Amino acid sequence: MNLTQRLADVHARIDASSKKANLPQPTLVVVTKNHPVELVENLYELGERDFGENKDQEASAKSQALNTPEDDYRWHFVGQLQSNKVRSVMQYASVLHSLDRQSLLKELAKREAELDVFIQMNLTDDENRGGVNPGDLLSFAEQVLQIPSLNLIGVMAVGGLDVEPEKEFERVALASQKLLTVAPEANKISAGMSADFEKAIAYGATHLRIGSLITGNSH
Repeated sequence: MNLTQRLADVHARIDASSKKANLPQPTLVVVTKNHPVELVENLYELGERDFGENKDQEASAKSQALNTPEDDYRWHFVGQLQSNKVRSVMQYASVLHSLDRQSLLKELAKREAELDVFIQMNLTDDENRGGVNPGDLLSFAEQVLQIPSLNLIGVMAVGGLDVEPEKEFERVALASQKLLTVAPEANKISAGMSADFEKAIAYGATHLRIGSLITGNSH
C-alpha cells in the first residue's frame, strides 16, 4: 500500500472503532520521526494537520523546512523532552505530550512556554521510564495549574512492554477521571499507537500517536 492507502485504512479503522465505542473521533497525530519533511508535506496535502516528533533536533529542522501556511497545522512533541531543549521546542510545538517531571515543569515556567500540555504517566514499576507516578498525579497537576502560560489538557501514557494494553488503558481512563477533580477542562487522553490504537479508542483516547502504520518503515 502507498501512503494514501495506508492513511485511508487507518482513518477507516479509527472511524469504525469510534462508532463501536459510541465516542467522538479522536485526533490523529501522525508521528513523522525518521522521515523527511517531504512526507509531512504529502500528509498535509492529504488533509492531515497534526504531526508528532520525539527529537528536537529533527523536529526543529523539519518545522523550518516545512513549506505550508504556518497557522494551519500543529506540531506535537511526543518524546521525553530534555530541559535544555525547551527553548527550541517552544519555537514550533503547540502541544507537549510528555510533561513528566518537576525539573521540566520549572524550565517551562521559567521560559513562559505557551503550550497545551499532557501530564505523562508512568504505568510501570520502572523508575527510569518517563512519567509521573499515578499516585502523584493530582499534586503534580496542581503545580502545572499554577503556571499561567501552560494549558493542561489531559493525561498521556505509553503502554508497557509485555502488558495487556486494555489494563493500561483502563488505568489511564481512571487517572483521567481523577484529574478532572482538580482540572475539569483537562479531559483529553493521549494513548494508543500503531499496534493498539483501536483498544485505546475503546477506553476514551482523544489523541492517537500513530507512526509506522501510516508512514511505512523509515530508511
